[in-house]
Amino acid sequence: MMTRLNSKNGDKLSVLGFGCMRFPAKGGSIDESRATAMVRDAIEKGVNYFDTAYFYHGGKSESFLGTALEGGYREKVKIATKLPPFMVNKLDNAKKILATQLSKLKTDYIDYYLLHMLTDKPMFDRMVSLGVLEWLESLKEAGTIRNIGFSFHGSKSDFEKIVKAYPWDFCQIQYNYMDENNQAAKSGLQLAASLGIPVMVMEPLRGGKLADNLPSEVVKAFQSYDTGRSPAEWALRWVWNHPEVNVLLSGMSTEEQLADNIRIAGTAEADSLSKEELDVFEKVKTVMRERTKIPCTACGYCMPCPAGVDIPGCFSCYNDKYLLNDKTIRLRYMQTLGALSVKPANASQCKECGKCETHCPQNIAIRSQLKVVSKELEGIFYKPVMGIARKLMKIR
Repeated sequence: MMTRLNSKNGDKLSVLGFGCMRFPAKGGSIDESRATAMVRDAIEKGVNYFDTAYFYHGGKSESFLGTALEGGYREKVKIATKLPPFMVNKLDNAKKILATQLSKLKTDYIDYYLLHMLTDKPMFDRMVSLGVLEWLESLKEAGTIRNIGFSFHGSKSDFEKIVKAYPWDFCQIQYNYMDENNQAAKSGLQLAASLGIPVMVMEPLRGGKLADNLPSEVVKAFQSYDTGRSPAEWALRWVWNHPEVNVLLSGMSTEEQLADNIRIAGTAEADSLSKEELDVFEKVKTVMRERTKIPCTACGYCMPCPAGVDIPGCFSCYNDKYLLNDKTIRLRYMQTLGALSVKPANASQCKECGKCETHCPQNIAIRSQLKVVSKELEGIFYKPVMGIARKLMKIR
């Protein structure tokens, strides 16, 4: 496993970080035996950075990770977890959340602690006014927190304001070949690096969208250069090609994904892609931009929906209609979001409360887009047909 140096504190961090939001599941919960084996296998093969959060896996990710790291593994890794600002109305809220996190993680210190999902400068200013940053500094001095950072989902201008507003120890941004000019963007990556702030990258595969079921034109473009390299490997190598990136976070759900990512990370040199390889990405990006309708990464921050809508699921089906030219998409939409669900989760259930939009990292106009999804994938016969299907399947 290759490492890159955190120039601020001297940590040698594995270029591949384990994102703890997509562990293998069983019966709706983390498959603890498989996930534990994966975590420990990753550590034995050099992965030393694990990124979790208060809400991942329905609030169970931190507890699972704490248990998985018992038996001497905790001392081999750096743990990153996050404080959700939208849950902090006073300093006591933050103190209680951190106490819970330390307990769940079975540790007395957190290596990398982030303000979770800052979207604009006013959100950061509110944390300052509540005394959160001053409190975090006192915890850093005491050794309870080793590094103070933030994860970001917002505009380029807001990222620039936030990254310059405080002497951050690190930051975390969404970055992949489709988001080179979105959110913090390449300019934000380079700005953070110029300020000496280490950068951790999330969503390198756009929630899996850059790995599976890509348009045939995209696959052909990649294969025109190297028939043995998967689209996922292309996407990961593109991120690692940037010398400003310290750690790439991958939410690995299977043993195969873990093994493949570790293999790729073994040769993840910065500035190693040739001009010909970079030209392939330009062709791919052109195809993808033309077909992607809604920039959803399936991060799940918009969930749960009070009306029961599976928002990421709805958007995934809608995007696949155009990205993959899927002729059976209406049937799949009905099966996964209505007919075969105990509780239907289709787009037309939206009550337009707007709660989802306040948490969306991509700033998607979710209510409006759900209306589009409902119109294109449901239509006037959807509810009657769904009712018949549910009756036949004896689903109540």
